[in-house]
Amino acid sequence: MACEKAGRNPAEVTILAVSKRHKADRIQSLHQLGHNSFGENYAQEALAKMAQLGGTGIEWHFIGPLQSNKTRDVASHFAWVQSVDRKKILLRLSNQRPAELGDLNVCIQVNIDREPQKSGVMPEQAEELAWLASDLPNIRLRGFMTIPQAGSTGHDPHGSYQQMEGLYRAVLEKGLVLDTLSMGMSADLETAIMCGSTMVRIGTDLFGPRPDDKS
Repeated sequence: MACEKAGRNPAEVTILAVSKRHKADRIQSLHQLGHNSFGENYAQEALAKMAQLGGTGIEWHFIGPLQSNKTRDVASHFAWVQSVDRKKILLRLSNQRPAELGDLNVCIQVNIDREPQKSGVMPEQAEELAWLASDLPNIRLRGFMTIPQAGSTGHDPHGSYQQMEGLYRAVLEKGLVLDTLSMGMSADLETAIMCGSTMVRIGTDLFGPRPDDKS
């Protein structure tokens, strides 16, 4: 429906099921229905689920803030990291990615609304980090990810998504090879798709409320 309203082909938009705090059996049930891409925010929680679901062929995406002491685990177990926001993390992922796994798919997380409490590189620094990612071994730069300021009477996320699409298009024109603009969640996926998102991160609408969610 959202793609139809935006005049886009549904095949252009991937749904990433955000399985943070949901148990492995819930993930397995959705996977058995044909869904393959799942996003996790916490490395240790995700590794435990991976151990339970080994051999299923799930494509795991790391989408949470990434600390230096977790890069080896993430580089060794995930297919994607969408939350790269500084050079140190990028270099560690490149150095620690096992060659036999192939290149690690990476998105640069952009703090499009410059929120001090939120992870992500500032918009004016995103291009430099993206060029670095494009040159590193064991890394495949895929694009950008953003989590805008929540919509309120004082802020409309539509403007944030438009800025993000503008940044994405600008670096494409400069020669960076990108195919992913990861933005939009359950509450605002229509707006994100209207603004060019190629991947929406959906948790609540697929799994329902998170158990014991205190965030």
